[in-house]
This record gives sequence, C-alpha cells and structure tokens, in this order.
Amino acid sequence: MNDVAQDVAPPPRMALAQLYRQMFLIRRLEEEAARAYATGKIGGFLHLYIGQEAVAVGAAAVLRKDDYAVTTYRDHGIAIAKGMSARSLMAELYGKSTGCCQGLGGSMHLFDKEHGMLGGHAIVGSHIPLAAGIAFASKYRSDGRVTMCFFGDGAVSIQGFHEGVSLAALWKLPIVFVCENNEYSMGTPLSRTVSVEDISLKATGYGIAHDRFFATEVMEVAQRLSIAVERARKESLPTLVEVRTYRFRGHSMSDPGKYRTPEELDEHKKRDPLVLGRQKLESELHTDKVDALEADVEREVQDAIKFAEESPDPDPSILESTTYDGAFAF
Repeated sequence: MNDVAQDVAPPPRMALAQLYRQMFLIRRLEEEAARAYATGKIGGFLHLYIGQEAVAVGAAAVLRKDDYAVTTYRDHGIAIAKGMSARSLMAELYGKSTGCCQGLGGSMHLFDKEHGMLGGHAIVGSHIPLAAGIAFASKYRSDGRVTMCFFGDGAVSIQGFHEGVSLAALWKLPIVFVCENNEYSMGTPLSRTVSVEDISLKATGYGIAHDRFFATEVMEVAQRLSIAVERARKESLPTLVEVRTYRFRGHSMSDPGKYRTPEELDEHKKRDPLVLGRQKLESELHTDKVDALEADVEREVQDAIKFAEESPDPDPSILESTTYDGAFAF
C-alpha cells in the first residue's frame, strides 16, 4: 500500500517560483525570530522550522484554503504556508495584540480560523486525536474538507498517536497523518526512540495506506501528498505519510544541539530544500529574477518586524471575551 507518485503531475496552480518564495519567506522569518528571541523581544519558547520548510509548503500547496491543518509547537512554517500573514505571525511571536491570537497564544499556539490553521499544540501527540475529531466533524457534516495532522517522530510512540490513527481507520475519516521525521526527538536520535526505522510501516497495523519519502524537493512533497489528500477527499480514507526531513537548529532556542557533529549538519545542508529549490529555479528563470523574488520577500519580512515592534500590547479588557465567548472556535 506504499504509494509511488513520481508520475503524478502537480496541480496547475503550483509553480516552483511560488513554492520557493513561500519556503524562503519561512526561512527568513525564522531567522529573524531567532534574532529577536536572542535580544529579548520574543519570550517563552521558540521552536524553529529551519530545514523543514519543504514539508509545510508542499503540503499546503495541495490543500484548499478551507481544509484544516493541525500541528505541533513547531508551527510557524505551517501557519505561513497555510496562509497566515507574516505580520500576523511576527506580531504573535512578539506577544502583540495584532497577532493571530491577539498575543495570547505565542509561538507554540498559533491559530488562524480564516485559513484553517487549527493550532500549534504544545503537548507531544495530544493533538492527533483532536485532528481525528476534526476530520470526524467534516465527515459528519459532509463538507468535503480534509484535515492534515502534522507531528514529529517523537509522537509515534505516544498513546495519542494510536488513539487518533486507530479511530481514523475505524471510522474512515478524511485525514492525512504527516510524520515530520527530523531524526531527533528533542535531542534523542531516532535509533534510540523507535524499534523500526520505517515509521510508515505502523500504518499496516491499522489497515490504512502509507507512504514514505525524503523532503529534499518541494515539488515531490506536493506530488506525493496530493495522492493522500485526494484519497481523503474522494474516498474518506486516512493515510499515514512519513516525510524524512531535518532541522538545522536545536530542538528549541535553549538547545545548542551539541549532540550532532558539524559533519552531520554539513552533510544535510547539501540537501537543503532551499538550496536545491533555488538551483532548480535558476535553471528556469534568470538569476536576476530569483534575486528580485528574494528581495521582495526581504521587504515583507522587514515590514512584519516593524509592524510587530510598533504594535500595542494586549489590553486586559480582551481576557473575558477571548476566554468565554468561543472567539477562536472553528
């Protein structure tokens, strides 16, 4: 039941320039978030998505705007890919009232009802059953929406994974489970956390389809995930997809990542999806056009930073309405 999708054409709305722009935007926002955190402008926790951009962008490219995304605390990239503005993201990281959750959610709890981004969730694996419940609601209402649930390799040994996938298989829910396997559960390597390296094989225990591939090219990510999304939308059947990726920073800003050698990082950086994406894009466009695209992104990033720094802090008057009236309900 392992899908092979190299011969599946991407949807016409997908152009490499658009996908590269999204990846580059995420990378630059994350780099600036790290800088702001280091200078005390962002507080709390900060888990960067640097290195994993192709997963979020490729996935979002085959989702509709009204489809749902549910993910972990490493949620910045998925929020941007799903449609959240750079201003809204950066203001939320700064804890400002103009952020997506009015400054009350912060880095680990990004939420954007308009774009179907139903949260980053801080407890490992806890959101997987929630995503199954969201998919159940879509099936019950026959609204044609697909739920895509992202989680790391560290979540597959947790109760919530079994509960969510088991119910999705039993009830035939329109959901795609995406394991972003970045090879480390916090600072623990994959070899010490799972007994079988191929996580996608866990799908066989639930009788659902599965796929597994490396996220080095964003177009391939989109192509492979498009099959799972189509299966969910047309047949109301779940799929488990393991996407092998790599984060270039530590688990969070408090993690220096000394458990990895410089040689390991250098080897993975040779397969950086942004580097490969730019190389491929330069073969299609003139280098000047790629430079102009990146300059446009840089203007958007600097605008987002300025917007966040100049935005007001949340006023205590919003606490009652955001706590009790279901303002963030989907």
